[in-house]
Amino acid sequence: MGRDKTRLILAAVVLIHLAVTISHGSAHTAAAVGLGPAAMAFVFGVIIIGPLAGLLWMLLNPRQGARLIALTMTGALIFGLVNHFVIPGADRVDHVAAASRVWFGTTAALLVLTEAAGAVLAVACERQAARRIA
Repeated sequence: MGRDKTRLILAAVVLIHLAVTISHGSAHTAAAVGLGPAAMAFVFGVIIIGPLAGLLWMLLNPRQGARLIALTMTGALIFGLVNHFVIPGADRVDHVAAASRVWFGTTAALLVLTEAAGAVLAVACERQAARRIA
């Protein structure tokens, strides 16, 4: 895949991830599943702002911007997998109230997919930018 095409797909994945994140936040509200202050800081700083900042940074420094996206998407992926599918508690998909479980679970799964895709594509972009520099 060409460098520009990979970047374009990465940008689309980051924006789709943002939309899924917003929908998942609404599912949290509907299911009355709150997050503590540290988790909220992580959600806003790493899951929402991080990939968008990386996307903007890629305009000035493609390698560093892609690296930021890779790191934040990987962090978001680990956070989501652990909280939605591993640790028992209100945030785990099978513990959410039945009325909100499908929406909550679907958006949690879509987050996993977009975060994994974003991390892989960002690494590919970072490597392409590194080869261009070398």
